[in-house]
Amino acid sequence: MQLKGQAALVTGGGSGLGAQTARQLAALGARVAVLDINAEAAQAVAAEIGGLGVACDITDSDSVIAALDAAAAAHGAARVLMNVAGIGGAKRVIGRDGEPMPLADFRRVIDVNLTGTFNVIRLAAARMARLEALDDGERGVIVNTASVAAYDGQVGQEAYAASKGGLVSLTLPLARDLAQHGVRVCTIAPGLFLTPLLYALPQEVQDSLAASIPFPKRLGKPEEFAQLAAHIVANPSLNGEVIRLDGALRLPPR
Repeated sequence: MQLKGQAALVTGGGSGLGAQTARQLAALGARVAVLDINAEAAQAVAAEIGGLGVACDITDSDSVIAALDAAAAAHGAARVLMNVAGIGGAKRVIGRDGEPMPLADFRRVIDVNLTGTFNVIRLAAARMARLEALDDGERGVIVNTASVAAYDGQVGQEAYAASKGGLVSLTLPLARDLAQHGVRVCTIAPGLFLTPLLYALPQEVQDSLAASIPFPKRLGKPEEFAQLAAHIVANPSLNGEVIRLDGALRLPPR
């Protein structure tokens, strides 16, 4: 699918990988709706790229429906969905005080990263399925964001790894399920990228993390994530696949 002229949705588009993805899609001619729980951040990125900024809590169906309606009113029906919204969090199963991890902490990460992502997919895909097919029979493309933690999660990453592992496992059945509607699904599993979270770390910590990456021996650039996301849309044979984008990084236990 060519991005030029297409309406696109980017969740988590107010910062980091999501913001750069929104910029990349806009640069390629897409009409981009930036969805983020932080309305001001979404609107700031949207103003920069000439798009639409919309407040959206991906865990709340009414919020997602309202965001999709606003995006459709401004840009028309979306054929592209980039699911980049997510949260982190690290906590050991048994804390230093000997107490178990609060179940609410585990549920929160699963609710946002896995259930929230699926919530947007189900609502957006139903709309895509009603669109007229393009020349090649395609109606839409969905790109999700997992993590290398899905494969080699570290100590304390049980909730995060489980949520991202769920997205990895979800990819193929989603692609098979939506194939009848002409909607493709792929997932990117990024490694260590220079996002606002890592920018906040001391330079020596950033350098140490970069040194653990075989090649290129540096933190990933958000532009590289965005370029891959855009390429997935453009390449019709990419479907049902999870792509690691990590410079051959394999995370140690801690």
